[in-house]
Amino acid sequence: MARVNIAEAKTNLSRLIEDALSGEEVVIARRGVPLVRLEVIENAQPRRLGAARGLVEIAPDFDAPLDDLSEYR
Repeated sequence: MARVNIAEAKTNLSRLIEDALSGEEVVIARRGVPLVRLEVIENAQPRRLGAARGLVEIAPDFDAPLDDLSEYR
């Protein structure tokens, strides 16, 4: 298990991520008190652009002035 302080984690984040990916437990501490643990996200998939295509419709008059606000002009 790797336990590092915040300053060291800032400096060596890439190495710590690689350590976590290789199965090592990485804990980040402040003044010796553990705060967070780096953990691998299993089955992480990147977002796919256009995934909501066809699910959202915008009305043709979406930018028309609202009747309720006519008194504020």
